Order: sequence, then C-alpha cells, then structure tokens
Amino acid sequence: MGDFDFFVGTWDVTNRRLRERHVGSDDWDVFPGVSVARSFFDGAGSFDEIRFPTRGFSGSTVRLRDPATGLWSIYWMNSSRGVLELPPVVGRFVDGVGTFYADDTDEGRPVRCRFRWSVRNADSCRWEQAFSTDGERTWETNWIMEFTRAAQAGGGEVLR
Repeated sequence: MGDFDFFVGTWDVTNRRLRERHVGSDDWDVFPGVSVARSFFDGAGSFDEIRFPTRGFSGSTVRLRDPATGLWSIYWMNSSRGVLELPPVVGRFVDGVGTFYADDTDEGRPVRCRFRWSVRNADSCRWEQAFSTDGERTWETNWIMEFTRAAQAGGGEVLR
C-alpha cells in the first residue's frame, strides 16, 4: 500500500487560487475541477489528471517514492505550457499529513515552495501550495484544492 493510494479514484475539486501572490492579497479566484487519479508500482507511484473546465487547461501530477529514502518526488505539468515543471517538490507523510518542499522561482523571484496533503476521510482530502520568500519564516498559501470523491464511474483503479 502506498501513501497516495487514498487518492485513487475520481474527485470533484473546488479550487481557490490567489489572484495576486506576494502582495498580501486575500482575493481568491474560485473555480471547479475534476481529477482522476491512479496508483502504480504497487503504491510507489501515483498519477492524476485534473481538468479545469472553466479555465481551458488541464494539469497532471506524477509522484514517485524513492525506495531507499522513502521520500516522494512530485512533478507537475500543465497543458498550457506542455513541459514537465522542475524542480519537483520532495517530502513524505508524517501522522497522515504529507509535506513536500522545493526551491523554485515565482514571477522571477526565488521562493521556497511547500505542498501539503491532508486526508480528512475516505471521501475528502485537501492540497495546499504555499510560498515563502523569507527563508520559511512566513508562508503565503496561494492555492487550495478541496477534493470530494465523486460517484465512481470506473475512472480510478490501482494499476499493478
């Protein structure tokens, strides 16, 4: 069993994304999504595709666990850019919460990026993205996805 096996299936997603980052804004853009996730490599891998029907693009995530360290690397790509975004965020689950970090840039400035996954129950989970521009002293959460399991239509199976 893998850390992301909870995510296998089809999800309705409520996205909240800051309209402007790094300015202290609390003006959120709220929009829907639909995500389909699968597991592979006996739970050591995870893949999902999310569609944003009102935004005209899709995204995909590939997650791989390093068997030597137990650390996950999470890679993002989206249909508007057509490239695998680097660097991946890297981390692990502790007490049911997955926290993953990377050094990156946003709007031309260096940032520390944090993803946080929390599982509420079998039918509800949450993902958050936050950036720090001050060496992790403060964080600005800039994108939140609230996932609610959709009625299963055969989309999410565990691939073995």
